[in-house]
Amino acid sequence: MPHLLDYRRLFVRERVAVIKLTDTYDLLDPDTQAVVGVARENVSGLVKFFRLLIDKSLMPTTVEIAPGENQPPVLIIKRNVGFLRKKVTVFDAQGGQLGYFKSKILSLGGGFLVYSPDGQQFADVKGDWKGWNFKFLDATGQEMGLVTKKWAGLGKELFTSADNYIVEIKEGTANNALLIAAAIAIDTVLKEKQ
Repeated sequence: MPHLLDYRRLFVRERVAVIKLTDTYDLLDPDTQAVVGVARENVSGLVKFFRLLIDKSLMPTTVEIAPGENQPPVLIIKRNVGFLRKKVTVFDAQGGQLGYFKSKILSLGGGFLVYSPDGQQFADVKGDWKGWNFKFLDATGQEMGLVTKKWAGLGKELFTSADNYIVEIKEGTANNALLIAAAIAIDTVLKEKQ
């Protein structure tokens, strides 16, 4: 079985719950439906308490992506407190910064600017006008990958806020970790209130 970060396609499925203060996502191989990883929000008890009073999209959060339950993370995503322009930083398992996203202020479909650890913009995550499909583009505008919402059925969409996404990474793309992180960042930053 490939390492979690070596997959070219992943199905990101948010776990369904009627009331929840933290999010958990299963990462599946879309061909076999086998769970190949988990992304779990890890916030303090104080932040959980404040989420009862304040919109959780305004609160800081940390999401750890691991190859399985109770395994050490291979990626860590941290979102700061923000109102207009949020920043999401991506770290590897050793705590080294891989890059960061900054949300766009004025964008029809939403999206992020993608930066290297030294602050150089090198890619763009652009949403379509519906805001459910995103392209990961390099500095020349070449597509590196896609994050698309997968419809899960009318009942689930009407009665829960759970989202499902397919992450597709083009061959030759070296930024698998950032594209996988982008799918989670889209849900926690852009779509959390929808």
